[in-house]
Amino acid sequence: MDNKVLIFDTTLRDGEQVPGCQLNTVEKIEVAHALESLGVDVIEAGFPISSPGDFKSVVEISKAISNPVICALTRAVKKDIEVAADALQFAKRKRIHTGIGTSSYHIQYKIKSTPDEILRRAADAVKYAKKFVEDVEFYAEDAGRSDLPYLAKVIEAVINSGATVVNIPDTTGYCLPEEYGRIINYLRENVPNIDKAVISTHCHNDLGMATANTVMGILNGARQVEVTMNGIGERAGNTSLEEIAMILKSHHDLNLETGINTKLIYNTSRLVSNLMRMPVQANKAIVGRNAFAHSSGIHQDGVLKKRENYEIIDPVEVGIRESSIILTARSGRAALNHHLELLGFKFGKEELDDIYHRFLLLADRKKEINDEDIRVLAGVVFKGERSMKLDHLQVSCGKSLIPVAMVGIKINGEVHFSTASGNGPIDAAFTAVKQLISKTVHLEEFLVQAITRGSDDQGKVHIQIEHAGKHYYGFSANTDIVTASVEAFIDAIAKIE
Repeated sequence: MDNKVLIFDTTLRDGEQVPGCQLNTVEKIEVAHALESLGVDVIEAGFPISSPGDFKSVVEISKAISNPVICALTRAVKKDIEVAADALQFAKRKRIHTGIGTSSYHIQYKIKSTPDEILRRAADAVKYAKKFVEDVEFYAEDAGRSDLPYLAKVIEAVINSGATVVNIPDTTGYCLPEEYGRIINYLRENVPNIDKAVISTHCHNDLGMATANTVMGILNGARQVEVTMNGIGERAGNTSLEEIAMILKSHHDLNLETGINTKLIYNTSRLVSNLMRMPVQANKAIVGRNAFAHSSGIHQDGVLKKRENYEIIDPVEVGIRESSIILTARSGRAALNHHLELLGFKFGKEELDDIYHRFLLLADRKKEINDEDIRVLAGVVFKGERSMKLDHLQVSCGKSLIPVAMVGIKINGEVHFSTASGNGPIDAAFTAVKQLISKTVHLEEFLVQAITRGSDDQGKVHIQIEHAGKHYYGFSANTDIVTASVEAFIDAIAKIE
């Protein structure tokens, strides 16, 4: 069996179905270019008949992308297929993805039809799509809850009609991993013409098992996986591209590979997160802020002695510069000494013991210890005003106004002013701040959380920026979320010293 697992990315179709995460055509093209560089095999660009915007996006992505197959989704309806074919006219490599529900739930309650009629419609849809493109994928919606002998009958019929890929979705995220693997294996053993098509997985995360189910599908013979960046998607999301790519890369014994350039994973993740305005949860595998962060003293000591003690993936392999040793009340002497040495301090055992004792007292009062705290503990206190501080902020915005911000920052006791416009009040204010600093910084994460409830909430803002290959964090809280955002941005910039 082929050891190449094809990556079918549906970030721009299933991923974009997340409420509030819709992208315009320009943003979709930007994501498509990133996915092409990442090395995905197929990009599902949209559902053309669903809206004029989706149709246009599929057209423009088809023009812009050269290497991956561009795929358009349809129902088992002639008009859908015709519109998809029209949208794909400029694609260098094109695929129509058509299908219909095969579970008793879908047949009886959603489509209100019969198994025989569904079988006929499935075969007819593939035959019709085949008139427009050579590469036709069929999805058996809710396959995870379908009767297996009937599902096998449908899959055999659509392959006979010309399907090159058969997608076996766990649409509701219901299956257990062993159960989903058994479905794929059953089809391989009971569909006579299964060797004429690639079996594809499409797993949802409603019970938190999307990745596990996808892996079991692969182990039982599936050779295409349908995934999204950051695991975004309908309801609880889809299988994460980055998780599958790194699982197969880490488990050499499986002798399976993808074409993914894993060193571009982190940047692609951040691009999707920023454009869709959907923060990645801190503890998300591979790409979360804490994925390579260590705060336990035992873990920190082990990582500092040999990274592999607690990390099965080198962060560099996914595009992250290095692991993070976070100082908290659970940190040990090794972690504290590591941070001291990074700041240029070197102490003997007795001095370190004294600093560590004072460190623990401080750490019990603070959630996290920063570099400034460490300098104080080391007895080195900056004389005078070291950090920048927001002194003045005024923004104007509205339905018929271009957002403009005037920012005043106190630097070394002197206030400097700057004015800029932007896509919104926060973007305008950040642009104004950038005009006042000599450093080039890139905003990598921007997270707003409500501390209390109501329109007079206090909002807490967390920001991560990158400068010269290093990451810096900023925090602030204020009832005015624009002020909190600018203060957090300045707080992060002030740490680049």
